[in-house]
Amino acid sequence: MQTENLGGFIRQLREQAEMPLRKLAALLDIDQSTLSKLERGERPVSRQMLPIIAKTFKVDEKELVIKFMSKQVAYQLADEKYAKDILIAAEEELSYAKSRTPLKKEKPSEQIKYLSKKNGKK
Repeated sequence: MQTENLGGFIRQLREQAEMPLRKLAALLDIDQSTLSKLERGERPVSRQMLPIIAKTFKVDEKELVIKFMSKQVAYQLADEKYAKDILIAAEEELSYAKSRTPLKKEKPSEQIKYLSKKNGKK
């Protein structure tokens, strides 16, 4: 699944299940022409569709979300000279954010202190 687009993967799932285009379109609450464009990669798949697709075809929602989000991130970083460094920094930010109390909002001064300390500055 890594190299193909998400729309193509959805088409593959639908065809393996022998499900007509109109039936999946109805489940997703979109028209058939829109689904056809999604499957061909001419329109983007919506994040809100992923749980419905996962449940309908009994596939791992996590796999679909990873495919969806990785394409979005790759598209955003496609022309960035420092893409790998940005991904490493983002991973560190995610780790830091997950270690914090979810409801606590940091003041900008606390964020600056954290970043300064992390970069070896006082």
